Amino acid sequence: MPISNERVSTHPFLRGLYEDAYYPDHVVDRGRAILLALCERIERERPAGLAALYALTRAATEDFNDLEAAFEAAGSEIETVAREEIAGDFDFVARAYGFPDADVEELIATREW
Repeated sequence: MPISNERVSTHPFLRGLYEDAYYPDHVVDRGRAILLALCERIERERPAGLAALYALTRAATEDFNDLEAAFEAAGSEIETVAREEIAGDFDFVARAYGFPDADVEELIATREW
């Protein structure tokens, strides 16, 4: 399902990670895919409130938890710069879909990174 939200469809997800050679593009691509899948799910399920949004973002956060091993296998990790970039994109997604009051820490509450 293509993303219909124009702000989201043109957003450069994880740009800072792509711009830093420490983060291998093939792993960052997987992170970008997680965020795009989250957007598709939001558009499909249309969460009615923050609790429903948090359920979706926490599931995506768990996918990033699983991605940590791929970063490590490639000689990288989800550290401070990556955490901030990922969290910032979760915040962008919440705002782009009409949830300006979403708390970033709640969006990624299940993170292990």
